[in-house]
Order: sequence, then structure tokens, then C-alpha cells
Amino acid sequence: MSLFKQREPRRFEHNYIYYDARKEKLRNIEEKAKRELGMIEQETYDPEKQIRGKFVEQTKHLKRWKEDGEGGRKRLSAFGAFLIIIVLILIWRFLLN
Repeated sequence: MSLFKQREPRRFEHNYIYYDARKEKLRNIEEKAKRELGMIEQETYDPEKQIRGKFVEQTKHLKRWKEDGEGGRKRLSAFGAFLIIIVLILIWRFLLN
């Protein structure tokens, strides 16, 4: 266990009970083949594809956090180490005087 580095929480994973991934994959393959043959019109509207990631793009702090990746955590650890050094120096000065 570390003093200044927090554990990353477990990711949320939801497994559907009544969902058949094989059937969904087969349906996607059939739809793609029909689209290529011209039997159905081109790409249909999928709101999930349009919305995904839009909130992060619109907020400055989340965009910066995503771009930094692990950089923010490293800075926090460096700050924590610097703070400990300062506190130890102050304790040492007061104990010797």
C-alpha cells in the first residue's frame, strides 16, 4: 500500500443475461453483406456512435486529464515526496535546536 498513489478502482463490467453475442455478430455480418450488395440503404443512424466521447471533448479538465494520462498521478507523487522532505527537514531542525 502506498501513501501517495491511490489504487485505480475496478472497471464496471455488466454482463447481459439474455444476450447472445454470437447471434449479434452474425446479424452484423448479414447486415454488412446486404449493405454491400445494395439490398438495404447505407449506414443507419446509431446514436451511441454519435454520442460516445462528446462529454469528454467538451470539458476542459476531462480533456486535459485524458491527454495527461498517468502524468497527473506522477506529479502528485512528486509533490507528496517533496512535502515529506520539507516536513522531515522541519522536524530535524526543531529537534536539534
